[in-house]
Parts: sequence; structure tokens; C-alpha cells
Amino acid sequence: MSGRKQFDINAALDQAMQVFWQRGYADASLDALGSATGLGRGSLYGAFGNKDALFGQCLDRYASIYGTQYEQALAAHPGDPVRAVEAFFGVVLGRIADPSVPSGCLIAQSAAQSPTLKEENSAQVRGLLDVQRQRVRTALADSSADTRTLDELAVFVVAVNQSLAVLSRAGAPDAELRSVARLACTTVADTLARAVPEDLTRD
Repeated sequence: MSGRKQFDINAALDQAMQVFWQRGYADASLDALGSATGLGRGSLYGAFGNKDALFGQCLDRYASIYGTQYEQALAAHPGDPVRAVEAFFGVVLGRIADPSVPSGCLIAQSAAQSPTLKEENSAQVRGLLDVQRQRVRTALADSSADTRTLDELAVFVVAVNQSLAVLSRAGAPDAELRSVARLACTTVADTLARAVPEDLTRD
């Protein structure tokens, strides 16, 4: 349209997402968001609404990008839940090692700041963590372990994922992060091997 600046919405979201990812919600000022996206405050508000709305869209964008990768990794080894979890952590470690994005994880960063977020954003973060847990739980379902064990393992895998993000944010070297992921996979394998099928516990 003549006289009106056009821009790529997804590119602007990616740039804003990196600001939130690097600085956290509280320290992602409108000036920093404007500088990253090349948009003035009026254009930011016009395109995305207020800061909370922009943050929510960035969370969705992040979940869309990495959620697809998680789903593909977890589904790549049907019938082998341990390899599925290994593949899941492979995606996590690959993201952490990617020099083109900030360290850590936007969801982990946001979860740590939940007390400072608006309720709708805080609920969105909790929802994204729950989606991640559900994905892992689905990949574990091929096991003959009882339901409670599988539920607990899904929470455990998500907890380790978030811990990897925090450790990477603190500067932990790649070798340490891979060691944590490897031990987590061993724990999953050992727990599944020891687990008793639910129907046997009722006999």
C-alpha cells in the first residue's frame, strides 16, 4: 500500500522473540523490542498490540518452531521410548548449541519469571510446559510400564529439559549438558525396565 511501510510479521516476531529470550520479559523494554524489529512504538502496538500481547505471540512462535522438532524427534522411534527420549534431548542440545539463538530456553526463562507475568501469559507458559509433558508421555506409551510410572517419567524428562536450559544459561559446557541428558536417558531406561505392567499389579 502506498505510503505505508510493509514488513514481514514472522521476521519481526522472530526478532522480538530473541529479545524476550535473551533478556526475559521484565527487561525486554519497548526500546529494545523496537530496535530489534526496526519498528517504532506505534508500529509495534499497531501490529501486535501491547507488550503482553507481543510476548504471547512470541511464546506461540517459539513453541511452533521447536515444538515441531520435538514432535518429529519423539515420533521417530515408534516402539522404542528410550530412543525417542534420546532424540528429544538431541533436539534440545542442538538448540542450545546453536550460536544463532540465545542460550537457554524461552519457556524456561519465562517460567522462572512467572510471578512477574500477567496471568494470561503465565497460564500460557504453564500450558506450553504441559504440552511438552504430553508429547513425552505419548512417546513413552509404547512401554508396558504402569500408568503412574509413565506419568512420572514424562514429568522427569520435562524437568531435565528445563534444567538443561538453566545450566546452559549459566554457562555450563556442552560436555556437562550431554552428560546430564545421557544420565536422564539411562534413568528412563532403567525405570522402564523395572516397571511392572499395570495389569500385573492388580493380580
